[in-house]
Amino acid sequence: MSVTRVQKTFSELEYTGKKKQTRRDRFLADLEQLVPWAQLEAQVAPFYSNTAGKRGRPAIGVSRMLRMYVVQQCFGFSDEGCEDAVYDSQAIRGFMGIDLGRESAPDATTLLRFRRLLETHQLTRLLFETINQHLASRGLLLKEGTIVDATLIAAPPSVKNREGKRDPEMHQARKGNQWHFGMKAHIGVDATSGLVHSVVGTAANVADVTQVGQLLHGDETYVSGDA
Repeated sequence: MSVTRVQKTFSELEYTGKKKQTRRDRFLADLEQLVPWAQLEAQVAPFYSNTAGKRGRPAIGVSRMLRMYVVQQCFGFSDEGCEDAVYDSQAIRGFMGIDLGRESAPDATTLLRFRRLLETHQLTRLLFETINQHLASRGLLLKEGTIVDATLIAAPPSVKNREGKRDPEMHQARKGNQWHFGMKAHIGVDATSGLVHSVVGTAANVADVTQVGQLLHGDETYVSGDA
């Protein structure tokens, strides 16, 4: 299944006709071309179809949710930040196939549920392995070295919700002089191409060094990262 493309609105045509293409435009265009989306959608669809559209809400296609999840991982957005970015960025909306004149973007809660679905069924690693195999087959992932890094993804700290408590899977962590509440995305990046080949999600207070082993593909000649 692919993202449905509809007739462009005036604002979209105006955006398409702009002379300068931003780095985000180019990056998302590369993602669209390089990632085997149909294969990823087929891997997620059997699990997603059992949960989408419950509670009387219209189902949001797995294609759009996958793209929103990938945008979040690539740019390090929180759930709320990713929702805002979809509304703020025509480039991201185009990548996801969203037309705000006809529909609303998926909200932060929907993204959170989708991410948890991937984690519950251990699909995150499968998705990145599929992407890596596809890129390697095209000579785009050289596997000589890996750069390891981590980014904090914020979660709502408020207890003013239906359960009356914070998400038990989220924790506090200190970065510099500031405290953050949420999760941490640990990533492994191919040193030559700059492409992400592995992602591990943990609570924010988990030390980066404990996840390094899970971020390596095993064929590296060297590993580097922030001290």
